[in-house]
Amino acid sequence: MAQASPGGDPTVRPSAATAAGRFDRFATRVATVVARAWFFLLCVALVVIWAPSYFLLHSLDTYQLIINTATTIVTFLLVALLQNTAHRSDAASQRKLNAIAEALADLMEANDDLDMPGHVAELREAVGLEQREGT
Repeated sequence: MAQASPGGDPTVRPSAATAAGRFDRFATRVATVVARAWFFLLCVALVVIWAPSYFLLHSLDTYQLIINTATTIVTFLLVALLQNTAHRSDAASQRKLNAIAEALADLMEANDDLDMPGHVAELREAVGLEQREGT
């Protein structure tokens, strides 16, 4: 039987929630690092160092294999990490939009001068729509 997590979800074990939190923090740090100019310059420097290595290797296959393997591994790992940060950013934006829609609906309901019951209902229906459409 699963134990309740600190957030109250009984399906998530505390250790799983902690591991996810660590991964999220790690992914955020990596996204911050790879978005910097110096990281791009490091990548350019690696290509500049790799380019003349053909004269040391004397084999076109080995020469290409080195850069192809390195770039594939880095790309694969970065896509996974950056997808994590993008997903969390999208979820945060959606929560903010839902809060704005709720506040606007409350404001429209509180304003007695305007007769907008259909608009208020439409706003209330929009909150959480992304979750209902996703299932």
